[in-house]
Amino acid sequence: MNITFNSVHFKADQKLETFISEKLEKLSKIHDGIIGFDVSLKLENTEKPENKNIDIRAKIRGYDAIAQKTAKTFEEATDGAINALKKQLLKAKSKVRGS
Repeated sequence: MNITFNSVHFKADQKLETFISEKLEKLSKIHDGIIGFDVSLKLENTEKPENKNIDIRAKIRGYDAIAQKTAKTFEEATDGAINALKKQLLKAKSKVRGS
């Protein structure tokens, strides 16, 4: 499985990329049609503490599932985005079985 990282306004460290990769590996067990993931990490230039933004695109045969979250930490934003993607993948999987 291919995971592409893109960091905007900062350089993501290996520890953060490993954390995200491990979470995405678990998602790939839910839906077997996942080809790869595009992960975009962005540090917003705002006064608010919730300035860490993550955008994850799960590339699946036939369509893409997308989730975006903003939080105080990238780990917190990742967890939120993973949960949103998990719901989308389970729904997509049930649609495939239903048809």
